Amino acid sequence: MNNMVKADLRLRLTVFLLVAVLGLAYVKWFPYYERAFFAASHHSIGVSILTDSSPNPPRPSIAAALSYTWAYGSAIWKALALGLLLGSAVQVLVPAQWVSKAFGAAGMRSIAAAAGLSIPAMMCTCCAAPVVAGLRASRASPGAAVAFWLGNTMLNPATLVFMGFVLGWHWTVLRLVFGVVMVFGLGYLVNRSVSTAKAASVRPSIDPHVDRGSLLARWFEILLKMALRLIPEYVVLVFLLGAARAWLFPQIGPDIGNELIWIAAFALAGAVFVIPTAGEIPIVQAMLLLGVSAGPAAALLVTLPPISAPSVAMLVPSLGLRLLTLVAVAVVALGIGASFVAIALGF
Repeated sequence: MNNMVKADLRLRLTVFLLVAVLGLAYVKWFPYYERAFFAASHHSIGVSILTDSSPNPPRPSIAAALSYTWAYGSAIWKALALGLLLGSAVQVLVPAQWVSKAFGAAGMRSIAAAAGLSIPAMMCTCCAAPVVAGLRASRASPGAAVAFWLGNTMLNPATLVFMGFVLGWHWTVLRLVFGVVMVFGLGYLVNRSVSTAKAASVRPSIDPHVDRGSLLARWFEILLKMALRLIPEYVVLVFLLGAARAWLFPQIGPDIGNELIWIAAFALAGAVFVIPTAGEIPIVQAMLLLGVSAGPAAALLVTLPPISAPSVAMLVPSLGLRLLTLVAVAVVALGIGASFVAIALGF
């Protein structure tokens, strides 16, 4: 490797690290550090984005859709912009063979590496989706990509701390245990269901080693393609879910008991609905205060954060509908399992 190539590589990696570290510090780390003190002193991190200050979601309407889209968008737009920047940057600035070496194998090592990488990212499921797409485009295995995707929410240290202060540390332990099972178990299961040849079949949309103009131009090209593909469907689905809140959660109160039908219904609704990072905490807190039983609450705590209809739609080109269906079914099953554990332990 000659000096010019080494200098070019150093420049790329420096830019990537600066974008990642400064972006995460601004969007995630510093705000969450301050929010932790608020959670500790107030035992709350805000009102439920699902219902705002009302006991139930608003009736389906364009106004309900617009209000939720605005509230959700205001909460996540910075993280989404960062996710798009990082998802495109990993394809241009980081050598594809490096990504493949770290995350391309079908074993647990690549899954563990991806899970570890997700912990400081702390993004919501939709904001992590562009980075997952970028990793897949740079030859990360499907299992590692899924581990990174799910780990952003389920292994988020800030969310776990908020949860302890707001809901109680027993809820944090429950969430962490099922989060570890979900991230590592589904990463392994996904890789087992895909052949090694197929797992490595995805290629960068633009090869970072081909000279096709300036670095900035190539980065902007991929960024623009990702934004034009992901954002429109994302906005439409968030809009529709905002309108459909009352259909997904038609009743909230003491009548929601630990019956299996309620547990399954809440687990399914949680897997479909979309929330910002840590948004499940005030939702579950409000529901518990309104008398919802521990079983359905535990189901929401496990299924609300890791996936949603918009994030699944965003990742269909990268992971395929079959793998994403497998992930969705497993997430719902784990949510139901968490409910049974919460009931058994007397939460």
